[in-house]
Amino acid sequence: MKLSRLNRDLHRWGSIFALLPMMIIIVSGVVLQLKKEVAYIQPPTRPGAGSQLSIGFDRILEVAKTVPEAAVTSWDDVDRLDVRPSKGMVKVRGKNRWEIQIDTHTGEVLQVAVRRSDLIESIHDGSYFHDRFKLWLFLPAGLILASLVITGVYLFFLPYLARRRRLKKR
Repeated sequence: MKLSRLNRDLHRWGSIFALLPMMIIIVSGVVLQLKKEVAYIQPPTRPGAGSQLSIGFDRILEVAKTVPEAAVTSWDDVDRLDVRPSKGMVKVRGKNRWEIQIDTHTGEVLQVAVRRSDLIESIHDGSYFHDRFKLWLFLPAGLILASLVITGVYLFFLPYLARRRRLKKR
C-alpha cells in the first residue's frame, strides 16, 4: 500500500473518530472566549468600596449564609474563594455553582448569580462526562487532531511534490 493512500485513509477515519470530541471542545471553547462579555456565562465583577481586606473569613462565611440561593451553611458548601483585593471584593463560589460577591470592606453582598463558566470548562476538558473521559476520549482525539494536521499538510503538498518530481525527470 502506498504511503499516500494510507495517509488518506488515516486522515479520513481519524477525522470521523475525532469529530464529536473536537466539536465539543471547539464549541465550548468559543463560548468560554465570551465569558467576560456575556453575564449569562460568568457574572461580571462588581467592585467593592475599599481596596483592603477589612473583614475576616468568619464574616465572609456569615454573609454567604444569608444568601438562600447559594445554600451555604458551612465551609463544606463552599467550592472556592476568589479574593480580589484591588477590586475590594471576594467571590464565594458555592458547590451548587452560585457565586456571591462580597465587599471586603463593608461585608455587603454586591451580587448573587449563577456562574456557568465552570460547568462549560468541565465540558470543554471532558471532566463533565467522567474523569476518565479526558484521558480515554479527549486526549486521543487531540492526538488524532494533531496527526490530521500533519497528514493534511502532507496531502496538501503532495501534488506539488509529484509535479516537481515529474519536472525533474524531464
